[in-house]
Amino acid sequence: MPQVQMPFFPEGVTHVNHMLGFSRKDGSISYFTGNIRMYSHEVEDSASFKMIIAQICVNGIAKQADIARTFGIPFLTVKRAVKLYRQEGVRGFYKPRNHRSAAVLTSEVCEQLQGLFDAGLSLTQVAQQSGLKRDTLSKAVRAGKFRLPVRATDAALGCSKSERSDQDSAAAMGMGASNVEARVAASLGELVAVAPLFQSALDVPYGGVLMALPALMAVGLLDDVERYLKLPEGYYGLDSLLLLCAFMALARLDSMESLRYCAPGEWGKLLGLDRIPEVRTMRQKLRLLSQDGRPEQWGAALSDRWMNLDPDNASVLYIDGHVRVYHGHQTKLPRHHVARQRLCLRATTDYWVNAMDGQPFFMVNQAVDPGLIEVIERDIVPRLIERVPTQPAEQPLQETARLHRLTLVFDREGYSPDFLQRMKKLRVACVTYHKFPGQDWADEEFRAWPVRLHTGELVTMDLAERGTRLSNNLWVREIRKRTKHAQQTAVIATDFGSNPAQLAGAMFSRWSQENFFKYARQQFGLDRLADHCTEEIPDTTRLVNPAWRALDGELRKVSAKLSRAMAQFGATTMTQGIDVEPMETWIAKKAAMQEDIEQQQAAVATLKEQRKATPHHVTMAELPEDQRFRQLRTHSKHLVDTIKMIAYRAETAMANILRPVIKRPDEARTLLRALYATEADLIPDMNAQTLTVRLHHMAQKSSDNAMQRLCDQLNATETFFPRTSLRLVLKLGADQNP
Repeated sequence: MPQVQMPFFPEGVTHVNHMLGFSRKDGSISYFTGNIRMYSHEVEDSASFKMIIAQICVNGIAKQADIARTFGIPFLTVKRAVKLYRQEGVRGFYKPRNHRSAAVLTSEVCEQLQGLFDAGLSLTQVAQQSGLKRDTLSKAVRAGKFRLPVRATDAALGCSKSERSDQDSAAAMGMGASNVEARVAASLGELVAVAPLFQSALDVPYGGVLMALPALMAVGLLDDVERYLKLPEGYYGLDSLLLLCAFMALARLDSMESLRYCAPGEWGKLLGLDRIPEVRTMRQKLRLLSQDGRPEQWGAALSDRWMNLDPDNASVLYIDGHVRVYHGHQTKLPRHHVARQRLCLRATTDYWVNAMDGQPFFMVNQAVDPGLIEVIERDIVPRLIERVPTQPAEQPLQETARLHRLTLVFDREGYSPDFLQRMKKLRVACVTYHKFPGQDWADEEFRAWPVRLHTGELVTMDLAERGTRLSNNLWVREIRKRTKHAQQTAVIATDFGSNPAQLAGAMFSRWSQENFFKYARQQFGLDRLADHCTEEIPDTTRLVNPAWRALDGELRKVSAKLSRAMAQFGATTMTQGIDVEPMETWIAKKAAMQEDIEQQQAAVATLKEQRKATPHHVTMAELPEDQRFRQLRTHSKHLVDTIKMIAYRAETAMANILRPVIKRPDEARTLLRALYATEADLIPDMNAQTLTVRLHHMAQKSSDNAMQRLCDQLNATETFFPRTSLRLVLKLGADQNP
């Protein structure tokens, strides 16, 4: 009987599947099903090993792929053993066989050839280098003279998607939970976190998201994260959970519940685990990570990192509010005007701070929205003054009156002369639209300016500039843009150091933040609830008095009705001749309209007095019990939103690599979304310490060329998978597999 590559027999008990297991003790291997011992043989008895695995497969106790995977032997060895058992029975494994050795294969030659095989050369390559026939070497290998190392392609046999599905469904501890020993150790408190262990697998769904791993690591997903986020010891580690959340965001799984309909074992292959946690476990882990304000601290540290990596992009910041509509029934949140739906709906407001290219830095949530001006002054500006890099020192600020620390750009909601005055005292420049621009300027004042937008595109704008005194005697710069239809847009700024083209470029690139809101809402589930819990609002929180709001609404309604009545009164004229009967009818009609106007004017005056006597703001403690509400819990939301910001920044970095090499730069993100949903082959090589991600080809040759450029750029980063010594190698197509 020829010698075979000896299998791997670990110490202790090992399960092949839910029916079969084996144990190694004192140099003997025992096979059992349930509590019944079936077979046993010595560790070095290869003939008995082949005979036993053949009987196990023929009797249907285990599949051939299970045997090859568990014992680390080639799949072809198992197939030959089964064939021999069916043809010759048990004696076929023990009958003597005579193999004539080739005369050229002396002991010295065999030693040299074995060294070539150990170096990773194939059978054909060894034959070419040694000058021997390939058939001679092949017969010697079958006779057991040489040991061939297990190649990655051999290890991948038996690991197709359908076979993995069968293995996961037959796992002893549940769908895909095949790592029994580690799970038992974790339940007993003897495991901190299971280490990723990759196995060869073909056609792994969403395998393309692993292409984003270098970008995620560069953005800072796992940098110093354990300083801020704490997780108790258990089976799943902190890095695995964060990577899973980032991969979910890139794969467009917008909620935790989406995992209920994904194969857990297949997603586990992307993390080097047997399976991912179930939804309930995920929510428990996120709730633990969200305690004690830790996500806010982590988000602040990441924001500082992003600003320091690109200080020029952090000197001009966009600030705007995003209304998140709430459709639940656990609490009656205040109503907000949702511009995209043109409705007043129950919602909360998030105020985002973004760079000029739309990439987010941080977000401030407001369950009770006090307005853009108060949020900027109370929550955003102190943080920016403390953390924005490359600010002028105090001495230059004192010596130069027009020097400023940073520039804020916002829409008309932030227009307030008093607010601009207060920001000027803090040496913070502001750029916004003029709320009361007045008459158009003369065409002679405008001239063409080259303006560079945030995308790098150079456009020409017709601009004009004047100095303008606001209602509080504050002098500002007013810059107007004239369109081709002769419409003028007025912008005011307290930045006296930049030229008009720079200020216009900053103001009219503000749509990059709006585009971020739209894209993140549609693609990253920005408005999805991360937690269904609510919590109390502090009693000292000030909010608009509901009674004042009701009077104000009624006053607006009556005032609008009065305006229409007065307009109708003025438009009613006598068009007929001065006859007695028509004149009397017209006078009676005008008198009735006059009486109605007087009644409405009295109603307006009464409502104004009532509104004036009603406090505009009250505290939460002063509200009646039936009007009080709870706020949505935001701790998990901060954590999930931070991960989504990381995913968006990673996707942006990858899109910036693709744009120069594709014909339509605007479709870079579309191509990336297709990439993340593409299947891939995972091929670990423990000898070379690499993890090869072999991506399937894209739909077009041009897309393949772009993906190859992306692979080359990402491979140059030499990224290692977290908590492993495996360097990530990204390839496109099977023809590039070594």
